[in-house]
Amino acid sequence: MRRVYRNQLQEFKHDISLMADFVRTALNSATRSLLETDLDLAEKVLSSVDTLEDLRETAVKDAFRLLALEAPVARDLRIVVAGQHIVEDFTRMGALAVHVAKVARRRHPENAVPATVRPYIEEMARQCDNSAAKIQALLRELDVNTALELVEDDDAVDDIHRHIFQLTTQREWPHTVREAVDVTLLSRYFERYSDHAVEIANRIVFIITGLTPDEYHRKQEDEELQQRFREQFDEMRYRYDTNLDY
Repeated sequence: MRRVYRNQLQEFKHDISLMADFVRTALNSATRSLLETDLDLAEKVLSSVDTLEDLRETAVKDAFRLLALEAPVARDLRIVVAGQHIVEDFTRMGALAVHVAKVARRRHPENAVPATVRPYIEEMARQCDNSAAKIQALLRELDVNTALELVEDDDAVDDIHRHIFQLTTQREWPHTVREAVDVTLLSRYFERYSDHAVEIANRIVFIITGLTPDEYHRKQEDEELQQRFREQFDEMRYRYDTNLDY
């Protein structure tokens, strides 16, 4: 019976890994279709929506089966419960990739991204891909430090998003209103994609430690403080014992 349970849990983990692979590929393809004005690639991303929904439904069914029939506990329970939230984050990340592809298709054969803004969009896409790659690695091997690094990586994407918003709302914006709207929306899509990656990293921290990232940081700080107190106490005791010898 435990072998069956382990196999089912492994299937659920595999479902999540497939979704991680899908959303990374989807955003990469959508970004290429956007920057290279590749209509065929944009259509390919848009036609993959059903595949993503199938992956989501399979993962949800496997999670409910585990909860209803196997009653997982401790870390296994955290994997299933947090995993369901991760599935929904991946679903939204896939939807954001589709939104990027829609912009590429809507503006074809023109490029929706003005040359002056292109480096910012390219950097946001690169940062998002790095986050997606880290998630893939985390799902293969859970590591709390890598998960916490991913949370911090989101700051760079947020900074670019704020900068793009400032550019598109200035009087000196040299392009059309339509281009300002497109660029602002695209920036928002990448920023939200990165946010969902951070949410997944937070849930992975919970799976590993049973704590939120903030709780984990506080615990680490408390343990470091206690360790310093122990070292100071040992030093004082050593000095006291040494003085007694005299």
